[in-house]
Formats: sequence, structure tokens, C-alpha cells
Amino acid sequence: MDKQKMNTEVHPLPPFFPEGTKVLMMGSFPPKRERWKMDFYYPNFQNDMWRIFGIVFFEDKDYFLTPDKKAFCEQRIRDFLTRRGIALTDSGREVIRQKDNASDKFLEIIKTVDVGDVLRQLPLCRAIVTTGQKATDTLLSLVNAAQPPVGGFVTFTFEGREIRLYRMPSSSRAYPKPLNEKAEIYKRMFTELGLI
Repeated sequence: MDKQKMNTEVHPLPPFFPEGTKVLMMGSFPPKRERWKMDFYYPNFQNDMWRIFGIVFFEDKDYFLTPDKKAFCEQRIRDFLTRRGIALTDSGREVIRQKDNASDKFLEIIKTVDVGDVLRQLPLCRAIVTTGQKATDTLLSLVNAAQPPVGGFVTFTFEGREIRLYRMPSSSRAYPKPLNEKAEIYKRMFTELGLI
């Protein structure tokens, strides 16, 4: 048990909940800090989330990169998400990395996000977007909803509010789909939600 406790990690980032949030994006858990290029969600430069956002909203995969193209521009990302009403948090609040890497396959979630608490803080939120199977499975263990297809959604009710649960392709390069195909799926979702 002591060994397990030593390997336990608490989520290093606070939730990002801009005022007027309409959509909540939820991954599983950040990679180890040595992989980060900024102190924000999806910080690994090998993760394509901010390239997907660049393509979807600006037709430019490099839109959220720094001028030297070696890191993400955290302030530009935060400003954009605030303007669009897109919140970010993760399904895991405390985890054990069974293989000491960022792979969801070897991530054991010890403590989950409190979905009820999150949704009460985001009264205008009408959709939760999971960005991978681990995040989807974790969320489904917490709400009464069916498994959505990749790129699609199901609905569930929370305190009288109907919420869409979208299951998006992972932005990890380990997920076997080209960047532009992933971006098309995200674009369709954001269009359906009225953010484009």
C-alpha cells in the first residue's frame, strides 16, 4: 500500500471554467510534467489538441503555437477558450501511472472528478466532450448515459438539465487517425453546438 501511495499523483492543474461556459471538454489526466510545454491542459507538444483547434477555428494547425513553433501559446489558448465559452477539466483527480507514462491504457483513476459539483459551477453548460476512451468510461461510471459512438453523442439529464455527452477521438498521436480527419470530426461537433 505504501508503494501505491508513493505512485499516486494528484491533478496538477485547477479546472479552467470561464464565465458563460457552454461546453466542457474532459480528458483523463495530464502527462508527466517533463513532457509539458505550458502549464495548461494538453501541454504535451506531441498531443494535437491545439492543432485540431487551430484547424477547426482558424484553418491553421499552427495558430496556437509560439512564433518559434516549439511550444503552445498558453495565453492565446486561454483567451480563445474564454471567448468561446469552452471549459476544461479532467475525469481523473488522483491517479496511479502503472507504467510511468502518459498512456490511458496504464492509468488507474483512484479519485474521479465530481461531475455534479462541476455542472453546478457551469449552469449554462449544455455539453460535455470526452477526448478519449478512458475519460468516456470514467464519466459514464458517474452519469446515467449510454456509450456514445466516436464522433457522436448521447444525452443525459442532470438536475432537470439535458446535457449532451460527445465522445471525440483522442488528440494523442497514438490514436490511429490523421490530424485532418480528427479535425473534421471536432468541427462537426462544434458546429452542432453553435460554437462555429
